[in-house]
Order: sequence, then C-alpha cells, then structure tokens
Amino acid sequence: MGLRRNWVRVLCGALLAFVGSLNTSTVQAQLTPGAGVIIDANGVLRTEVFQDPTGQLMRERVQAAKSVLAADLAKPSKLRKVSLNRLEKAVEAQLANDRKPTDDMKYLAGLTRIQYVFFYPDSGDVVIAGPAEGYVPDLSGRVVGLNSGRPVLELQDLVAAMRAYAPGQTSGPVVGCSIDPTQEGLQRMQDFLRQHGGQATPNDTQYIVDNLRTSLGLQTVRIMGVNPSTHFAQVLVEADYRMKLIGIGLEPPQIRMTTFIDKADPSTVRNALFRWYFVPDYKCVRVSDDAQAMELVGDGVKLVDEKEVVLDNGKRAIAAGEVNRASLLFTNAFTQKYAELAAKKPVYAQLRNLIDMVVASAYIQQQDYYGKADWQMPTFMSEEKFPIETYRAPVQVDTVVTSVWKGNRLLTPVAGGVTIQPRMALSTENQLDDAKGLTAKAKADTTLDGLKAGQWWWD
Repeated sequence: MGLRRNWVRVLCGALLAFVGSLNTSTVQAQLTPGAGVIIDANGVLRTEVFQDPTGQLMRERVQAAKSVLAADLAKPSKLRKVSLNRLEKAVEAQLANDRKPTDDMKYLAGLTRIQYVFFYPDSGDVVIAGPAEGYVPDLSGRVVGLNSGRPVLELQDLVAAMRAYAPGQTSGPVVGCSIDPTQEGLQRMQDFLRQHGGQATPNDTQYIVDNLRTSLGLQTVRIMGVNPSTHFAQVLVEADYRMKLIGIGLEPPQIRMTTFIDKADPSTVRNALFRWYFVPDYKCVRVSDDAQAMELVGDGVKLVDEKEVVLDNGKRAIAAGEVNRASLLFTNAFTQKYAELAAKKPVYAQLRNLIDMVVASAYIQQQDYYGKADWQMPTFMSEEKFPIETYRAPVQVDTVVTSVWKGNRLLTPVAGGVTIQPRMALSTENQLDDAKGLTAKAKADTTLDGLKAGQWWWD
C-alpha cells in the first residue's frame, strides 16, 4: 500500500529494540561496541550503553587485568588446549571445597576460538584447542581478549551447547532463536495504514512512525534448542537484533558494506515480510581419517534470506518465489564482511563462537567420545551442580520503526532469527577434504605428556 500523497517511505522493522521507544535521530550514536543488553522484569530485552569517550576506563581495566592474571595465562598462544573432562574434574574439586569455579575455568583459559576437537583414546581426554590470550571484561561486561579485543569463550555457553548434544543420545535439536511480529500486530498495522496512509503528508512522518510502532506492538521471541534463561540465548537474540538494525539503517555497520535500506526498491517489496536468518557455513568441517580430530575452518557464519534457508532434509524452506534483490545484496554483503563486522562488533564474534560450540558438541556426540571416554558429564549436565540458567529469559522486544525520504511506497516488516543445524556441517557431502592430513597432524603434534595432577589446559 503506497503513501500516495507524499514522498515518504517508511520501513517497519518488526524486530526487537533494546531501548523502548527508540528516537531514530539518536539511536546510531547509542549503539556502539560498548553497548550491552539487559532484560527487564517483564522479559523485554533492551540496551544499556556505556560511555568511554577517551578510552581511559578501558585502559585502566586492561592494566588491572594484566597485573592479576598469571603470566602463562596472559601470554598469547596460537594453540591452547583444554581437556574438557579434566576441566570438569577441576570444577568438581572447586565445588567440593565450597568454592566457585575460577575465572580461568569460566573463560576456558582465554580461548577466543575453537579450532580443533581432539580425542585421545588411551587417556579418554576430549580436548578443544584454539588461539588464546589474557582477558578482561569490557564496560558492558563482555569478556574480551587483552590483545585482540575478541570475546573469549565462556564455559556456561559451552555447557549449554553440550547439554543440547548430550551423552547417551544420538541426536540433538535445532538451536537458534526467532523474533517475529504477532499476527494481531500485523493486522493492527494494516488497519492503521488503510485508515491513514493515503492521507499522509510529509509533515506526518513522525506520526506514521509512532503509530506503526504502536500498532505492531511487542514482538515475540522464541528460543530453540537451549534454555531461554541462559547467556547463550541472550547472545543469539542480541546478534539477531543488531543485524536487523544494520539492515534497516538504524545501526551503522562501521565498515563499508551494502545494507537492505540502501538498495530496497519500494515497488518490489509491498506486502512482503522479509526474514533474515543467521546459519552456519555448513562447509566448515575437516575430519581426520581416524575421526579422532576435527577442524573448524573459515568464518563459519552466513546470513541468508528465508528463501535461501536449507532444511535438514536438503530442501529449501520456501520453494516458491525469487529472493528480493535488495535482500540478497544485504545478506551476501553481511556474509562476506562477517569477519570485519565481528572485529568491530563483538556480539558477532560471540555468535561465531556459539555456532562453533554447537558444531563441536554435535561432533563429540556423533563420534560417541562420551561413551569411548566413559564420561557422562555428571557435573556439567546438572543444573543443580553447575547452574547456567541464571539469566532472565528474553520473551518480548519492542518494535523498531524508521523513516527514510526516498520514493513513495511503504516498505514492510523484517523478521527472522538464528538457525543452527550442526549435523548438516558434519554430513559427508559438506565435509572438507583432508588429503594432506593436516588435521591429523595437528592432533599428533598435541600431546598430553607432562600434565600435572589437576592441570586441564596447556600450550
């Protein structure tokens, strides 16, 4: 439905907003890498912004972290190894003495990526390995590397992934989130446009924006595969939200890239509900011939249009219709620039880490490392012993609406989420070739010789 008497184009972002009714003139200044998220008592997700214009506060934090971190932990490592079953025993020892897990346990000795999963049949160790460095919490509470600024892996997130692909099972769920407008909200929006859209003038822009936001109301958040009250779920939702804000022009990407709002043609998007999904790049796994080593390769994350989503059975989610050109340009650009975006906006590096954790957990389950190691994760599988469901679950989010002077048509709501089907990455047809044996060599070069009693990580 067009606004026939003006040159206003309105883009309704049917997705969450962290800060209530957003003022579109100030939101770009507020959404910085220092932004964090909070969930209020009603389960509505919002942003919390931390200002550090000179960088002095963060410099002080870095210096404080360097003064307390053990030298071997603070030293950057190209390949740090963590034995997961030894780590669980170390956590059990802490709990047995009425102590909480230490920071090096909670932050997996500073790992910033999972690059490998190794299994050692003689000792029964299940090991993850990747680059690591010392760490410090930023102003939003996100724990990041002292040198790279990249978020470190968190044990609570890894445990959430491993519970989804647990010992004693042969499969696991689709993991992800979805943020969507309600049918009632979409109907109220259409009713409002029928009544007022045709009579609008340029002076009515803010009136249209405010009423579209009110009409659409709160959006619904759905978490799949992991408990909604986890940090894992919170990161999924934040990454999905901020991706959509970039798409519709409400958050600057801080790099050169094409967005949906840049390329959208109002004449081609009327009455369409666009859905964008984060999915793994399923061609991301290399496995050794003996299946005792697995390597995660590449950036690992793709943004796709709904019509590009591939289901577990190999069929596309939406068979009919072509992908909109502006939507395709945006999702392709986001995928191609993902590493650059993750360097500027840590939440996307966190999302990559979550995907890696799910793929690694699915591989451990698929190969039955649990059974071969006689390891049932008695502590990590127990919410009573090792609680991770300690966050308020995101249930609803505000609608975001923005207006842009370009054309004379109404653009449409945006929805979507994150969909992780790790078994697809592990399927034979998607696995990368290891003809040179590099993955097996990485495991052969990694030994457990000389580990001390209670030691669970090493370089």
